[in-house]
Amino acid sequence: MSLLDSIKKKAIAQDKTIVLPEALEERTLKAADIILKEGIARIVLLGSKAAVKDLAGKHGLEHIDKARIIDPVDFEEKDAYADMLYGLRKHKGLTKDDARKLVEDPLYLATLLIKNGAADGEVAGAMNATGDVLRPAFQVVKTLPGISVVSGAFIMIMKEKHWGDDGIVVFADCAVHPDPDANELAEIAVMTAKTTRAIVGVEPRVAMLSFSTRGSAKHPMVDKVAEATKIAREKEPGMLIDGEMQADTALVEAIGKKKAPDSDIAGKANVLVFPSLESGNIGYKLVQRLAGAEAVGPVLQGMAAPINDLSRGCSVDDIVNLVAITVNQAAGK
Repeated sequence: MSLLDSIKKKAIAQDKTIVLPEALEERTLKAADIILKEGIARIVLLGSKAAVKDLAGKHGLEHIDKARIIDPVDFEEKDAYADMLYGLRKHKGLTKDDARKLVEDPLYLATLLIKNGAADGEVAGAMNATGDVLRPAFQVVKTLPGISVVSGAFIMIMKEKHWGDDGIVVFADCAVHPDPDANELAEIAVMTAKTTRAIVGVEPRVAMLSFSTRGSAKHPMVDKVAEATKIAREKEPGMLIDGEMQADTALVEAIGKKKAPDSDIAGKANVLVFPSLESGNIGYKLVQRLAGAEAVGPVLQGMAAPINDLSRGCSVDDIVNLVAITVNQAAGK
């Protein structure tokens, strides 16, 4: 069974509810139909009920009737959700009138449904920019206690199975935070380890990447990664983590034995934590394009509830897969 098939199978057993605020986006609605047909999740669609049903009929989608469809402009709990948003944001200057307008925005209503327990997670981004998806998430759902940074992990499924665990290596941060400091980088490492456990189902072996291995180079950027490694170990004493180390030291057993012979991680890493968004984003795209790896994600980490952002170039299958991942995140909270 492939990893994605395993993720879907686990999701079916969880009975979680995922809200899709882009209900009138064609790929999203087609994905919702598949998800409902296969029982991967319960679905809440945000949009005009008539427009959703018309679009479903146009594309011959037979399972959309199983979804809960909420029209953000016209639904019975609108005032209650506006009051909730006002209560959460009035200290930031939000007025009641502003709250009533914002609750009609599907991206805001989606996060309020999660906050109120009416949904377990959200998937969006097929037609909205990342900033538009994350802004209401930060304002309403917020981050986990003790976590100050949100990051994005990619599950890289390699063609060659000797990398990581059966060809699976998790990369972070490849999507969100441009230049984390040492404490933020440690948080990213811890959250990526937890993502690896919850979604991939293996014990994480985390390598903190740099252009130096164990002090082979001297530079403030190296010092940051070494300090982040120390902080991450203090945060999670039982976590297998080592650094700073170069990528080949982390991944190639012969090089790992030579450069870091006493390391439990060198040559065996299945989680790679990059020192910056620049390096992480470049790294995953190079592996995706040059090695033909499948990049699943980004899986957003650090939110108090799972909210995941799609690429606007995503496929129907990408949406189905990310919903299944979001279900597993919700189950692993």
